[in-house]
Amino acid sequence: MNQEFITALAEIAEDKNISKESLLETIEFALITAYKKNYGHAQNVVVNIDKETGEIKVYQQKTVVEEVENPNIELTLEEAAEVKGGYSLGDVVSFEVTPASFGRIAAQTAKQVVVQRIKEAERDKVINIYRDRENSMVTGLITKNEGKFVDVQIGNDTEAILPLNEQMNGEFYMPGSRMKFYVAEVKASGNAPQIVLSRTHPGLVKKLFEQEVPECDAGVVEIKSISREAGSRSKISVCSTDENVDAVGACVGPRGARVQVVCDELSGEKIDIIKYSDDPVQFISAALSPSEVISCEVNEEEHSARVIVPAGQLSLAIGKEGQNARLAAKLTGWKIDIKPEE
Repeated sequence: MNQEFITALAEIAEDKNISKESLLETIEFALITAYKKNYGHAQNVVVNIDKETGEIKVYQQKTVVEEVENPNIELTLEEAAEVKGGYSLGDVVSFEVTPASFGRIAAQTAKQVVVQRIKEAERDKVINIYRDRENSMVTGLITKNEGKFVDVQIGNDTEAILPLNEQMNGEFYMPGSRMKFYVAEVKASGNAPQIVLSRTHPGLVKKLFEQEVPECDAGVVEIKSISREAGSRSKISVCSTDENVDAVGACVGPRGARVQVVCDELSGEKIDIIKYSDDPVQFISAALSPSEVISCEVNEEEHSARVIVPAGQLSLAIGKEGQNARLAAKLTGWKIDIKPEE
């Protein structure tokens, strides 16, 4: 290595926002490993890179002891005196052992270290950007569909994945198409960041409504809870902080336009919008929509409710394969026992 390498290293460090000092330390550590691999692993050595000229020197270090047990790392006081006077027991003596052929190995090693650190820096940069966007919504371009994993391009050429367990049943992910996704998780995976997207997360429904309904984005209408069986049906409960604003009406939109946009984005998933209430009887009754509720009795201790519905609407209240009752229970947080009117 030479001064040109040091100059180039400084430019790379500045461009990639990497500390030049830490980069040199990493190279020095890697050169120690390279030296031991090529010139004997038993050597107790340190590597020093001149930060101005790029000159590399390798030093073997030995500790001054009374009696030598390992000549690779120890020497006597008499042997130390032959090198230089003034050493005491316990001092460390350094001998330069730079091999003539070490320059080529050093250059290869330094290149590998720099490439590795650049990859790590770019990975960390992406992670830092998208970690702040966890639990948010992004628009992505589907680039590859391998079934178990769908590759999605988001942002400026950033790759993300949609794993099988985050894919909606019956939804096909055609390469070249654009969709909205929920950023479920951001983590490091080797040299690359791993951004895990979701199409099934309830948070996607919330973010879509916040995008389509200005009152939600402004905080006038609040989404209190969501229960979802992705690809089939969702229920959301909403309330208004302004008595002049109808929370359900705001989410439905003129002639159902707003909720329809959300349904279309979710490939036709049905969405029930329920008015939230602090009164569990009213809330549970509303959550069982579209079924009517004749009466609802709650047991605070067991956090359960006994609901009576018209005999002709029992199957409507329970829903196909119990879906309506299941979503209502999840939405409200109450156990619900549904009975027909006698």
